[in-house]
Amino acid sequence: MGAGEAKSLPALGFLTVVDNPEWGLIGGYLLLNLAGRPLEFHCTAPIKPNRAQQILYGPTLEPYLYGEQVGASLVNKSGMKPLVVCTDSPPALALREHVALPVVLVLPTEDTAEGTDGVADLRHDAAHGRPPLPALARFRQGRNQLAIPAAHGNDREQVASRLQSLDEAFDLAEPFTRIREAIEEAQRGSR
Repeated sequence: MGAGEAKSLPALGFLTVVDNPEWGLIGGYLLLNLAGRPLEFHCTAPIKPNRAQQILYGPTLEPYLYGEQVGASLVNKSGMKPLVVCTDSPPALALREHVALPVVLVLPTEDTAEGTDGVADLRHDAAHGRPPLPALARFRQGRNQLAIPAAHGNDREQVASRLQSLDEAFDLAEPFTRIREAIEEAQRGSR
């Protein structure tokens, strides 16, 4: 398949950020076709904020790092524009402010209840060691439970429309395992 053909294929983007205690934050971005086959993969060099940055950025540090520094750089580096960008890292939802694409949080199955729709708060606050997230609008797409920032509620219709040709059984959480394993392999190779 030529490069031009790959750019015209419908693709799904998957973005995650691994927090490695030794190396820091490492972002991975995988583009898959609708059959689940890889089209592109990119990862970042590790980012480790220093103590002064942690103090100065305060509760805005994670959304800044995950959404702008990692997410936006990876999505913009790609030669393809996906239908939707999926993430399993709640702070990466901040990416939505930097791209003209719907960004959805793929919720783990233990966080979901059958038929859950509507606006909800996920536990991602100071009591859990993280800054609070904005309100999220949850919805089901096939077998997947998803959430978008409530401030971007119109994205829900775009997501439903863009994913309508996706097989109902497609597990949107599975590609994040591939990304983590690829990042681990890259880190092993760099030592």
